[in-house]
Amino acid sequence: MAASVTTIELIKRYIPYLDEVYRQASATSVLDIDNSLIREGATAKTVVIPIMDMDGLADYSRNNGYVDRATKLTYKEYTYNYDRGGRYQIDSMDDAETDSVAFGKLSAQLMRDKVVPELDAYRFATYASADQVTSKEMSIETAEAGIAALREGMNTMDENEVSGGRILFITPTIANMINDMDTYHSKAIMSEFSQVIKVPQRRFYTAIDLLDGTTADEEVGGFKKAEGAQEINFMIVEKSAIIQHTKHMVNKIITPEQNQSADAYMLFMRFYGIAEVCKNKTAGIYVSKKPAAE
Repeated sequence: MAASVTTIELIKRYIPYLDEVYRQASATSVLDIDNSLIREGATAKTVVIPIMDMDGLADYSRNNGYVDRATKLTYKEYTYNYDRGGRYQIDSMDDAETDSVAFGKLSAQLMRDKVVPELDAYRFATYASADQVTSKEMSIETAEAGIAALREGMNTMDENEVSGGRILFITPTIANMINDMDTYHSKAIMSEFSQVIKVPQRRFYTAIDLLDGTTADEEVGGFKKAEGAQEINFMIVEKSAIIQHTKHMVNKIITPEQNQSADAYMLFMRFYGIAEVCKNKTAGIYVSKKPAAE
């Protein structure tokens, strides 16, 4: 009985640990929306987000005073668009012979190597391909070109009156090239962002295909770069332009004692959420992408 109790206690510690791995390993977790802004939609598959709109100023009359102006708070309905999961198994003896390292390593490695990269890739591709988002093709081969491209992006957002902190998502190659320049200009442009987050190129495409895990040639699951997709150099995001929320994140663990089909631990992983761009805040996203391959 003592061994079983110990196993249960270990399992309880895995769950919050996996949540922490997600937050640390995901480039996009910083964009998760405040749960207090979320309301359930008409169905379980939808969510409504508050959107504020108001009239502009009107002429003031010395006889009649102020003109009434309208302030409108409406709720826009969005549909959850990401639902992925999987079941994984580790034999109890494999786990015992590694002093419980095998199962712990599986769960953490799964989150870092499979779950998080796919989540990031899906989110970036969704934001980059959204209608009316500012997107420009450019080759960035030098630090000077990178600085010029970032400045153009910032100027575009300034001209569109995008306020608030701007987060820069950028490939390590371009970020390191600019940082290695180590000049006033390189430091100045990077300091203008509220955060700078490096995104590996394999997560940074304008479109991806999610593999279903059952169809021929898709058994391995995960994702791949979509045909015709372009590599992203960097993306500048003002956080309020994004609707990103995980409604249901399951890290369910079955112990060997509970498993009716095998003497093994089973890990059930599922993510159900939404990644969308606010229709009235598309100016809050600027995408720099490599030219399309000929």
